[in-house]
Amino acid sequence: MSTVTFEGVSKRYGEVVALDALDLRVEEGEFVSLLGPSGSGKSTTLNLLAGLMDADTGSIRIGTRDITGLPPEQRDIAMVFQNYALYPHLTVFENIAFPLEARKPRPDAATIRAKVERVAGTLGVAPLLARYPKEISGGQQQRVALGRAMVRDPKVFLLDEPLSNLDARLRIRMRRDLKALHHQLGSTIVYVTHDQAEAMTLSSRIAVFDHGKLQQYGAPAEIYERPANIFVANFVGDRETNFLDGTLEAGADGLVYATALGRIPLGNGGATPREGRATRLGVRPEAIAVEPDGGSDLRVVLTELAGADLFLTVRGRDETEVVARADPRAIRITEGEGVRLRFDAERLHLFDAGTGVAVRHGGG
Repeated sequence: MSTVTFEGVSKRYGEVVALDALDLRVEEGEFVSLLGPSGSGKSTTLNLLAGLMDADTGSIRIGTRDITGLPPEQRDIAMVFQNYALYPHLTVFENIAFPLEARKPRPDAATIRAKVERVAGTLGVAPLLARYPKEISGGQQQRVALGRAMVRDPKVFLLDEPLSNLDARLRIRMRRDLKALHHQLGSTIVYVTHDQAEAMTLSSRIAVFDHGKLQQYGAPAEIYERPANIFVANFVGDRETNFLDGTLEAGADGLVYATALGRIPLGNGGATPREGRATRLGVRPEAIAVEPDGGSDLRVVLTELAGADLFLTVRGRDETEVVARADPRAIRITEGEGVRLRFDAERLHLFDAGTGVAVRHGGG
């Protein structure tokens, strides 16, 4: 295991900035996800760490060793790809053993067999060692690809969207298995994904990227509950964050945010933005409670049942809309009904309307 450190690392393709002066440190034994949309810089970061491309500026270290100019085979890393990259003409045993067979000097046959069987046992693929990749499932192929990486005992594991080719149910199961495997091995893992649910579930910390820049780096709860800016607030979460324009006012019990949907109390916690500053209010669906109110100007225009959750789209007179999350067993509201909204002040976020940077989080 080792730390991974990026200092001022940049990569350009002509006028396009793929990565802009990245400073990032992964601690020993951490599982860090690089999260962001396509073209955000996350895959560039992984490829620079793997040695598959060269940095224009800055340095990269694994532990205390500067690896910036080293070829991939000298970096002591192991990479698991999106398409698994198994050799179809080799058995599962031979695929896992391949890095050891290629090593110079080559270990003896007994050592190779012992290592392969140990890794296969850890991953639950020991009964499959005599089969070929085409004879096993996608999830089993993924385990074999992980085994081929593990058998090398690398300092750092790099995983490039390894679950994206699996169906939804298997992906969830593999997330659980990957988390358990990390706890068992205690290895340093850098994981690229565009799936925020994967990042939230698996990670010790998450690095959120957009347009080649690191937007926020922190624990999953911090990223979710205290987003650094509008992009992070909207990207991280299974539903988009509601954003409301309005004005800040002083109320009897603290700040109030006046919007087209009504006056929303923000409470007394947190910083007070300077007077006259243009702001936007960020509200996740679960921070809004909906109650029937036949006399209200607010109407439910769409209901979406998603298993244990009911999502309600509520529209005001000026066409302003918000989406709220509710328990379908506790509320009976149909489209067209009038409602009133209650906002949880502990889970509201204020952002600068110009820069998008967070200026206040609910609860202080």
